[in-house]
Amino acid sequence: MQEKKTWDILSISSIPLVMTLGNSMLIPVLPQIEKELSISSFQVSMLITVYSIVAILCIPVAGYISDHIGRKKVIIPSLIIAGIGGLISGFASWQMEAPYMILLLGRLLQGVGAAGASPIVMPLVGDMYVKEDDVSKGLGMIETANTLGKVLSPILGAALATIVWFMPFFAFPAFCVISILLMIFLVKSPPLKKEPIRFRKFWQNMKVIFKREGRWLYAVFIVGGICMFVLFGVLFYLSTMLEDDYHIDGIKKGIILAIPLGALCFASYATGKAIGQDKQKMKWMTVVGIALLTVAIFAVSFSKDVYLLLTSLFISGVGIGIALPSLDALVTEGIDMEQRGSITSFYSSMRFVGVALGPPVFALLMKLSHSTMFLLNTLVCLLALVIILFAIKPEETVKATW
Repeated sequence: MQEKKTWDILSISSIPLVMTLGNSMLIPVLPQIEKELSISSFQVSMLITVYSIVAILCIPVAGYISDHIGRKKVIIPSLIIAGIGGLISGFASWQMEAPYMILLLGRLLQGVGAAGASPIVMPLVGDMYVKEDDVSKGLGMIETANTLGKVLSPILGAALATIVWFMPFFAFPAFCVISILLMIFLVKSPPLKKEPIRFRKFWQNMKVIFKREGRWLYAVFIVGGICMFVLFGVLFYLSTMLEDDYHIDGIKKGIILAIPLGALCFASYATGKAIGQDKQKMKWMTVVGIALLTVAIFAVSFSKDVYLLLTSLFISGVGIGIALPSLDALVTEGIDMEQRGSITSFYSSMRFVGVALGPPVFALLMKLSHSTMFLLNTLVCLLALVIILFAIKPEETVKATW
């Protein structure tokens, strides 16, 4: 990777790190929030879901705007909006007797900010480098920062909640300020190579891209969404089970939740360095990752033993960590720069669909048996494996240019 871009990449990596902290810090605190506010497990899961739903709706708009006015001009205001959302949630929890609806409003604003910040990072990295090998390494660092945020989140969230349960909401704006300063002073966004196209022409181009590249693009979108669905659903289940069945809470619970996420982090970093610009390797690394995820989720269905569960989740983390950087590289390097922000925004939206569906679906499935819940999720993982094998054919993918 070009040495002169090191600080740029490190600064950009702070964005997915911060956005992940904003969402995942709540995972270990959700059972405590449920008790403090006297709400149901489904209602508390909506604190994750509302963040993700609004992001799903806003991400394509942010991607389109970033293709027209530049990445930094979208990212920095979005970080400001996300920080304001965190402050609203924090003050509502602190000052109001029944803060749930205002909490949701604050989370909604955080979702709007997340939509304009984290998903724009991938096309920005793609813009910064000429060599595809450098793009792959950069995306590997971005995915590593994303997963590092997931590793730190449960520990940091649990630690902050020991002070007071709503402290994670107040911590998030401080992280946003750090990321804003890094973006302003250390990141030079490359200019767009062409004049922005009008919306009608843009829409026509999108239709041509999806008609020409649709099979593998839809496959990447769906598999990315499934990975996040399983990850956030299982984390929600594990957080609840550790507290209700094993009476493990606080920092100890945060550390346990961080174990599979640590595996995900290291696997992402190694995969980003290994795949280079070889699209065949990207596909087969994704196959290996999803196969590991499928086997691990299937193994969990046989027992509620916490050691089996943690071992299987460690393997799941490795699998997802192998798959995600490969999917990121496929979708980023397969699309020309002028449409890259828009296409990767659709991909990011699908990942947020997974984040949005995971906790509430698992909250509902928890009413069934443990075995049924994980067997159903094994089928979902098998579906992802079949999609990769038959729909992603790198030898047929050609970068769309205009």
